[in-house]
Amino acid sequence: MDISSTNIYILATLCIAISTVILKLCKSSRFSKLDHIPYVGHSTWFGPYISAFKYVRNAAQILEEGYAKHKGMPFKVPALGRWIVVLGPRHLEDIKKFADRELSLVEASNDFLNVNHLMGSEVNANPYHISVTRVQLARSLAPYYPDMRDEIFAAFDELLDLKDNEWKSVLAVKTVREIVCRASNRVFVGLPLCRDPEWIEIASRFTIDLATDGITLTMFPKFLVPFVSRILPNAPTSVKRATKLLDSTVKERFRCMRERGDEWSDKPNDILQWLIDEKQDFTTKQLTPRILLTNLVAILSPTSTFTQALYYLAAYPQYVRLLREEVDAIIEEYGWTKEAMAKMWKVDSFLAETERLEGFTVSVQRKAMEDLTLSDGTFIPKGTHIAVPTYIIHRDSTVYQNPGMFDPLRFYKLRSNGTESARHQMVAVNQNYLPFGYGKHACPGRFLAADELKTMLAHVLISYDVKFEGRDTRPSSIKWDTASMPDPTVRVMFRKRARD
Repeated sequence: MDISSTNIYILATLCIAISTVILKLCKSSRFSKLDHIPYVGHSTWFGPYISAFKYVRNAAQILEEGYAKHKGMPFKVPALGRWIVVLGPRHLEDIKKFADRELSLVEASNDFLNVNHLMGSEVNANPYHISVTRVQLARSLAPYYPDMRDEIFAAFDELLDLKDNEWKSVLAVKTVREIVCRASNRVFVGLPLCRDPEWIEIASRFTIDLATDGITLTMFPKFLVPFVSRILPNAPTSVKRATKLLDSTVKERFRCMRERGDEWSDKPNDILQWLIDEKQDFTTKQLTPRILLTNLVAILSPTSTFTQALYYLAAYPQYVRLLREEVDAIIEEYGWTKEAMAKMWKVDSFLAETERLEGFTVSVQRKAMEDLTLSDGTFIPKGTHIAVPTYIIHRDSTVYQNPGMFDPLRFYKLRSNGTESARHQMVAVNQNYLPFGYGKHACPGRFLAADELKTMLAHVLISYDVKFEGRDTRPSSIKWDTASMPDPTVRVMFRKRARD
């Protein structure tokens, strides 16, 4: 069943109006428990709703105001459907020490995306796919690199399909998303499904579908969410289509396990098989949401990061010359190997700087599952959402010199001049650099993502020339709630590299 945008608008407006009256007449105990934390936003009785919509449109400005005013101490801002307590870098160790039963990443994500209602409660009740992915990827990335590299090369060749010395224009975000999706799914579900056009279309779109439905649901009071979720058209439809496509692959693997046991000579080594080996889910319907959610994490951030990096390359040709020298020399000596990727410090620095300036507005988001007290005595009541203002921390002049400037060799110089080389890699996790989160829930796939991004960037540098179509300057990022996204309307032109 579909629902028109007009109906959504009418229903959302009605719900906001009703919620406003309720808030005015009877302030909830949860809000009153946050009275001790200073508030950034409009101070009128209708102010939280005005500020919530302002936060969605320009979170960075509100966070900057609060951070400057409160000097890194906690403050709260209203977002659609929830209050967020913003903590500073000094609180990262507090966040790290709390157990999942006290501070939950899964429940924070569920409140924002409403996964329980759109994909079923079992995924959140038992998110074993997260731990499986973390453990398996940590063991060794080397076996996966050749397949991922080959898929990246094949995807670029097929999507660009360049002839002779011609320039070809493509929508950057759309093209990058498909390449990232193919490379990731080579590791997630393997061949031939990772090249199936319908599977790639579903997996690529799922990020948008879930975000659209999830954000729509945050506009409604919680008691209406179960009913509204049944008529939203995007995420549930994607799950059904993906289940149908994945079914034959899953059934074949279960057949092999029944006939050959837990091990066989050509057993796939991908995330789908890892989940099957856990023997917790036994149907395609159960496994599909976990594969799609893994895609969500693996496609969203790398697509944004690489597109933003591509925009920097197109806007500043001097960066291309800067990086090509390193890539040409390393590939000549080491070939297209994982070892070669580890040697590319300048490429790594370029991507790390891109993530520093163009990443999410906040990170390390959690939900308090019980009443908590931070080390400085700040009381965090049960049900409170917390976050760290990544946008502000990454622009802190006490940490980064000229923090608002894009310096492609910033992290390369830090690695070369200092003794803590690992601290300045793009996969680093520390209090001053948070693209991949912090603590035990730092992104488990960041090492795979780093190899993927470096391989893509190195391949572009060694194989193509790039420039914008119809513009010379780099487009501004689009800010929406916590996201900072590359402009999806921008076209980038490619041609085969013209050798000097």
